[in-house]
Amino acid sequence: MIRGVYILPNLFTMGNLFCGFFAIISVLKGDFEVAATAIIVANVFDILDGKAARLMNATSRFGMEFDSLADLVSFGVAPALLAFTWGLSEYGRFGWLAAFLFLACGALRLARYNVQVDAVEKGFFNGLPIPAAASMVAAVVLMFYHLGGSGTARNVLVLLLIYALGFLMVSSVKYRSFKESLNKDRAPFMALVLAVVFIIILASEPQITLFVLLSLYVISGPAERLLLLLGLVKPVPRGEEREEIV
Repeated sequence: MIRGVYILPNLFTMGNLFCGFFAIISVLKGDFEVAATAIIVANVFDILDGKAARLMNATSRFGMEFDSLADLVSFGVAPALLAFTWGLSEYGRFGWLAAFLFLACGALRLARYNVQVDAVEKGFFNGLPIPAAASMVAAVVLMFYHLGGSGTARNVLVLLLIYALGFLMVSSVKYRSFKESLNKDRAPFMALVLAVVFIIILASEPQITLFVLLSLYVISGPAERLLLLLGLVKPVPRGEEREEIV
């Protein structure tokens, strides 16, 4: 047996875990905007650990389990606590049940993702990925403060959003994965131009850009399912792509 771990990918995973813990501390201190930003940064580390693993051919069972545990903290516990403290505490039982439902569905989503490693097809996720759900919560909080909000939110739409995100994570609704496109060796020149335009827009209005993109992605799964039922699109492959994570 070869002992040891791959350092670089697991350092990125540790960064993901650190951001999740920092988000929880920020929520307890009442710094909701900082907590939301930490969850977004955790997503960056989550992407980098997978990229590093593929580039270094450094996948391992240890890394996969470590990544799942980090994801549960950063994209399960942190956003659930953020959602409850920032926007759901006024609803009493319905509020904390919604936050727990989000956490429970996120844990189930991660468990299902792990056990489907041997029966998956590339290009699609089965259910809303937990990083996307957590990022949607963070984007809503950031958008709230960007529009001039202060304190905590008191809107029933936040309650409905948390319930919806929880159910979408454990649903069978297919969500497209863009990792195959990003991993291609070559792409049209216009793709590079569009990437530069996107970076400019993101830098100028990050809160609005993140909110719009994440909203479109969350809606894309049910919208494509509806188009499928109406016969306007072809059926998508069954299963989900398995990301190589350490």
